[in-house]
Amino acid sequence: MSWHQELLVGFDLETTGTDVEQDRVVTAALIRLEGDGRVADKRSWLLDPGVPIPDEAAEIHGMSTAYVQEHGRAPAAAIAEITEALAEVLRADIPLVVMNARYDLSLLDRECRRHGVPTLTDRLGRPPAPVIDPLVLDKHVDRYRKGKRALQALCGHYGVPLDGAHEAGADAVAAAGVARRIGEKYPAVALPSPRALHGLQEQAAAEQAASFQAYLRRSGDPRARVEPAWPLIPFQR
Repeated sequence: MSWHQELLVGFDLETTGTDVEQDRVVTAALIRLEGDGRVADKRSWLLDPGVPIPDEAAEIHGMSTAYVQEHGRAPAAAIAEITEALAEVLRADIPLVVMNARYDLSLLDRECRRHGVPTLTDRLGRPPAPVIDPLVLDKHVDRYRKGKRALQALCGHYGVPLDGAHEAGADAVAAAGVARRIGEKYPAVALPSPRALHGLQEQAAAEQAASFQAYLRRSGDPRARVEPAWPLIPFQR
C-alpha cells in the first residue's frame, strides 16, 4: 500500500508576512486524515505574535492585531506546543503534509529560536522527515504546466475542495487532499515508503531551485540566490 492510501497529517501556518527570518506565526493547524480522507483529529492554535499584523496579511487570513491581542496565546508556549505536536507525528514516521514546506517549517524553526524553545530538528535529533510537499511534487510530476501553483490553483487543477482558503485548518486538509491526488495520478511518486518519497522530494526541490536560478540569470534578474534546501532552510548564525 502506498503513502497516499494511508494516514496523513496536514499542517499549515498563517503568518504576519512572507519573510521566514522576520515574520511570525498567527495561526496554526494540525489535521490527522485517515486513508479515505476523513478527519480523525484536529488541533489549532491562535497566537498573539507580539508584533502588529500588517493590514495586507490580515486581509488574507482575517486575523487583526486587536483580535489576536484579545484572544491569542502568548507565542513562546504556543510555538513550543506546535513544534512538539509536529515532532510526535514525525517520531511515529507518519507523513507530514505541508504546502510549500520550505516556508512553513523554516518560519517555525526561526520562531523557536526567537523564543528560546527547542526546534523541530532539536526535538527529533535529525532533520524533519518524512515530509510531503504538494508544491514540490506538482512541479516534479508536471514540470512544464503553465499557470499558478498556489494551493487554490492546485486544488482547482486536481479537483480538491477548498472551503475557507487561508484558514489554517482548511488549507491543511486541502494540501493533504492534493498530495493524495498526485499520488493517485502519478505512479512514479506513489512509493510504498514515505521516507523514499521524502528523498525524492529533496532531490526534486534542489533541481527546481537550480532551474529557477538559471532562469533568473538568463533574464538578468538581480534576485538573491534561490535556496535549494528542502524542507527546511538552514539557519545562518
